Amino acid sequence: MAVMVEELSWWSCEDETLIAMIARDRTDDDYSWMVLARDKIGRFRAASHEVSLTSVDVAERRLFVEMAAVIDRGEVAEFGEQGDETNSPLDPFDVPAHLDRNKLHPYFVILAESPGRAPARKVISELALWLAPKDPHFVREFQTDGFDQRLWELFLWAAFRESMLNVEQLEAPDFRCSAPGIAFTVEATTVAPSQSGPLADHPEPKTPDEVRAFLRDYMAIKFGSALTSKLHKRNAAGERYWERPESREHPFVIAVADFHSPATEDGPGSMVYTQEALWAYLYGVRTTHHHKADGSLVITNEPVETHSYGTKTIPSGFFAQQDAENVSAVIFSNAGTLSKFDRMGTTAGYGAADHKYFRVGYALDPDPNAAQGLPFSVEVDADGYAERWTQELQVFHNPHAAQPLSEDTLPMATHHRLIDGQFVSKGPPDTVLSSMTLILSVQDAPVRDAASS
Repeated sequence: MAVMVEELSWWSCEDETLIAMIARDRTDDDYSWMVLARDKIGRFRAASHEVSLTSVDVAERRLFVEMAAVIDRGEVAEFGEQGDETNSPLDPFDVPAHLDRNKLHPYFVILAESPGRAPARKVISELALWLAPKDPHFVREFQTDGFDQRLWELFLWAAFRESMLNVEQLEAPDFRCSAPGIAFTVEATTVAPSQSGPLADHPEPKTPDEVRAFLRDYMAIKFGSALTSKLHKRNAAGERYWERPESREHPFVIAVADFHSPATEDGPGSMVYTQEALWAYLYGVRTTHHHKADGSLVITNEPVETHSYGTKTIPSGFFAQQDAENVSAVIFSNAGTLSKFDRMGTTAGYGAADHKYFRVGYALDPDPNAAQGLPFSVEVDADGYAERWTQELQVFHNPHAAQPLSEDTLPMATHHRLIDGQFVSKGPPDTVLSSMTLILSVQDAPVRDAASS
């Protein structure tokens, strides 16, 4: 739709049960309005519209008349019904009375009960209306042992929709994305904690050397396990993901996120800094850098044959493995977290009362000689602050892909390629490399007794 029209303004009634848009037709240069209301499931969908209007003023007057009429007739509740709904309204935070509370995921409990998480609850409640109705297991898994996977899928859905893609849920792969001239499928997966085997002995890197060793081998193997399991997976008919009807003759993508080590009071979660391990594992190339005396950056690439940790050794270079040419690209983001949903909810006006949200991290440095990002700190609900779902999205393209993925599919993501032995990355200027969100509860200062002061 964004290809055809330019959004000019958004409106709502006082209780936001009706929302509406004024737009300009890019081809005909005339105007239209659209009113959206909730369907039986609770999703906002187009309920009425009018096109080919001569001016913005005319469109606004017609829109206001329509909204007032719906409200005056008392038809708001049924106005958005589409006739194709198959489920009743749902609430991803409605925990069944029979469910053992000890089975709830600890992050779900934080999300559901912490006052400061109100923005994330609002955003997730809206997004879940689009994913959960087609998946009877979504809500239960989101509340329990599938929390990370389901949160990652919600993030991906939002990022794909922000990219103006039509997103269809499939049984497998997870998504089929399309737009005029674009079609590809996506299977989502996560890196989870290892419960057995050599990787269950999780290192706790402290020094720079320990962190480098951790990324070089342990994390490369963790990413390798998640990706190769998808590479080899077959359905009951013996088909791999790219062989299934939805994927045939189209790019197939694996989207991976690292949830294996969550944030603690002592430090951030591993996802904040593990992208380097994914980069090296995918291409079988490790980069080092140094600056010359004149300040110019020198980057050196060296091939990596294997990754070893304990008794486990795997080959490096995922994209060079047998059958991997059928994986067009690997998508990664370190932002498929509750913090992202909190920030997006806050910018939409759903920040929790008596709470402040601050984002700190590293943004892209446009200096070609920069070896690290630019540090930044910003208040999320400050005037002028803006953020995109795809701001941290990374797309690693397979140089051997049988069905290459066009960069136009995700134009606001950062795209990485290995060309003639050199890494080439392209991304928008507001790209964020990594960040954390600080949520502060604002408390009234205690009133001091004047007699004792």
